[in-house]
Amino acid sequence: MHYCSNGVRLYYETVGSGKPLVLIHGNGEDHAIFDQAVRVLSRRYTCYLPDSRGHGASDRVEELHYKDMADDLICFLETLDLKETAVYGFSDGGIIGLLAAMRTERITRLAVSGVNCTPQGVVFSLRAMIAFLHALKPDPKLRLMLEEPWITSDELGTVQAETLILAGSEDAVRKQETELIHASVPRSEMRILAGETHGSYIVHNRKIGDILFAWLSRTHY
Repeated sequence: MHYCSNGVRLYYETVGSGKPLVLIHGNGEDHAIFDQAVRVLSRRYTCYLPDSRGHGASDRVEELHYKDMADDLICFLETLDLKETAVYGFSDGGIIGLLAAMRTERITRLAVSGVNCTPQGVVFSLRAMIAFLHALKPDPKLRLMLEEPWITSDELGTVQAETLILAGSEDAVRKQETELIHASVPRSEMRILAGETHGSYIVHNRKIGDILFAWLSRTHY
């Protein structure tokens, strides 16, 4: 299925039944990374799986900006008239989720994994590799990670959704960045998952499904 946001045609799939849960993939991926998670989550929730602009089966664009992608998420919620919605975002998807939750009351539960609020929030070795790859072959997805996001503590403080902040102990996002987000988002809890990397418990893995299922159940969603 498709919907349009600011003239961009965006693809999404729907699996399961129950309360709405939107899952947003990271940079350079598409909704298929959640194939194992939805086996768990679709037992209780209607899982909405969009491909971000410039990714998967959605339209390609010349430039990517997190604000535009957050606009797409808000447009998605409004187009489908989803209210009191849970959103989970991995990496770039988490940035999108945070930005959208600052601007809509439709998101009442928000979970994010491996999220940074500045480009410097990512470990230096990864930033250097991204810069090298972008120099070899310019790519709007790589440029996005080099130049954005820029989210302040004050902006994070406007998120009203009940929020779960996840990261692996071996994450590509600096632990101080994760701790800053937790300290700034009012109704948040933080979990550092021992032995996990940036996406080891998420990409084609049911662990994130189990974590989200337990958290949403505990918060009576």
